[in-house]
Amino acid sequence: MAGIVLEHEVDWKGFRTAARALVSAEIPPADIVWSVCAEDDLFGAVTSLPPPTLELRLPRALVTLAETVIQAHAPARFALLYRLIWRTAQGERYLLEQITDPDVDRARRLAQSVRRDTHKMRAFLRFREVTTDGATSHVAWFEPQHYIVEANADFFVRCFAGMTWSILTPYRSAHWDGTALSFTAGASPKDVPDDDHLAEYWQVYFSAIFNPARLKIGAMLSEMPRKYWKNLPEAAAIPELIASAAARTQAMIDTPTLSPPRPTKRSHRPLPLPDQSSLAEARAEATQCRRCPLWASATQIVFGEGPTDAAIMLIGEQAGDQEDLAGRPFIGPAGQLLDRALQEAGLDRRQLYVTNAVKHFKFTPRGKRRLHQSPDASEIAACRWWLDIERANVAPAVTVLLGGSAGRAVLGRPVAVLRERGRPMPLPTEQRPQGVALLTVHPSFLLRLPDESAKIREYAAFVADLRTAATLVNNRSAAT
Repeated sequence: MAGIVLEHEVDWKGFRTAARALVSAEIPPADIVWSVCAEDDLFGAVTSLPPPTLELRLPRALVTLAETVIQAHAPARFALLYRLIWRTAQGERYLLEQITDPDVDRARRLAQSVRRDTHKMRAFLRFREVTTDGATSHVAWFEPQHYIVEANADFFVRCFAGMTWSILTPYRSAHWDGTALSFTAGASPKDVPDDDHLAEYWQVYFSAIFNPARLKIGAMLSEMPRKYWKNLPEAAAIPELIASAAARTQAMIDTPTLSPPRPTKRSHRPLPLPDQSSLAEARAEATQCRRCPLWASATQIVFGEGPTDAAIMLIGEQAGDQEDLAGRPFIGPAGQLLDRALQEAGLDRRQLYVTNAVKHFKFTPRGKRRLHQSPDASEIAACRWWLDIERANVAPAVTVLLGGSAGRAVLGRPVAVLRERGRPMPLPTEQRPQGVALLTVHPSFLLRLPDESAKIREYAAFVADLRTAATLVNNRSAAT
């Protein structure tokens, strides 16, 4: 009898190494006892296995299935997986296609349960904000059915790379400090704070998206089982939402339906060319702008800046959080990246006019933070009044459009940034001043890229687009 001891519950590397050696030594499944800790092995001592002498080739589907099943909370899973590997190595190459086979059926059911548990963890894990010695971090408590913490940690790193967080479970805890991922022993729900102002936002959000007319309690409980409710801030609103669903639905039925007015197609009429003093007047008048609702929550309007005779105008999307507080465009992380790219492209920002398609900051509050929201078509159209005044006064030879919102504001149509970028395009004929436009990505696009190689590649392409703008200006100056 061979005793195989793995280091921990999801020791895939150890299991794979042992399975290869066992198959090579021709030790059948019935002669092996699998365990996780040596003290739990009641039937035999740990067996030292010689290095495998045969190359074990397994179907990729079996390897993928094993990587999932090893996460299952089932003590017999190691023996089950080794039986499948042993039988495949003995010649049953199409074993997984025999869905009525007891071992195959059991493995598939365990894998399905692990995948379901993974989905629940990703859907129902909620972080709570913790402040210690002035530093903010986030902690979440979750009680998975299976051993899925290690396999899902990278998912949460990708989603919350900018946060410092800990995910605590009874079996295992994962921690991300902003640069490195680590694991520690299991924890207790008492380690998670109860008071958290983010809970209120979850309740407001869930109540806002709840549709009483489509309430199906059975389906809701199937997708959101009650065992998860104690860790979901929004669950506190569920009883009231269910109780009031019938009355709210009837109120919706009783409310008369009003057909929206048919939209009328209106072409954008260009502004008359203002004199040079009107740009300063417009900047002053814009402080009282009420052309769209964004002014109500923004700190101030963020008008463009730069010389009025600039040969290049850069147009971004909208003011960001730091820009809204300071009243200047492109001073936050995206602006700092833009400054670096301009320098590499041989352009001096002090000689450029920099502005945005939308002058107020559009955001959604999340605790102490304000999360950026992209402006919609109506907000872009409303703010075009101020953008036209800027363009008419500056009359740039080249207008660089940073992203889709800027492209829509100037070209009057949706744009495919990655397909249309980097090549000069004429401005619509009814617009003044004339000149050429050059579409490229917004600097914030580069900041959001998760892959380092993609960041390097796209940043180089961004610098190349800016160099193209400089070349266009130089060519035009030479021609005149």
